[in-house]
Amino acid sequence: MTMKFNANTAGLSSGGPANPVEYIPGSDFAPQLSDAEAGAYSVLALAHIGDGVYELMMRTALAQAGVTAVQQLHRETVRRVNAPAQAAVMTSMLPLLTDAEMAVYKRGRNAKVNSVPQHANISEYHAATGLETLFGWLWLRGETKRLTELFNSVHAVGRV
Repeated sequence: MTMKFNANTAGLSSGGPANPVEYIPGSDFAPQLSDAEAGAYSVLALAHIGDGVYELMMRTALAQAGVTAVQQLHRETVRRVNAPAQAAVMTSMLPLLTDAEMAVYKRGRNAKVNSVPQHANISEYHAATGLETLFGWLWLRGETKRLTELFNSVHAVGRV
């Protein structure tokens, strides 16, 4: 069975490609868009997707490290998925990026944002947006192995 979601008929037609989105049960969940297709997304749309990818990866890593009580899992996730923490992660990750990844990160970092959370300064928020943009771009291109490689490079097992 193929489940289809059409952004146009769902009233979500602004931003991104106008093609129907398909999820085929039993298939690899990550899409595999071309550079042109991934490039059709706005920087902030990529960051929105990457925020979800990064948070899911963090929740999974924490659970695999033995953090399974829901309150503790939530607390540890919130502690690690925020602008200051993501900015610190990005600083460690920068030397590992390819030229293309660096370009995507810089597009996200330089994006105009309308507000900054109270717990972060503007440079932290921009760096975090760059990280999320990179993770969204990699996810949409189906580069899950690269996502895992980058994530694990800065989140050693047990240290998460």
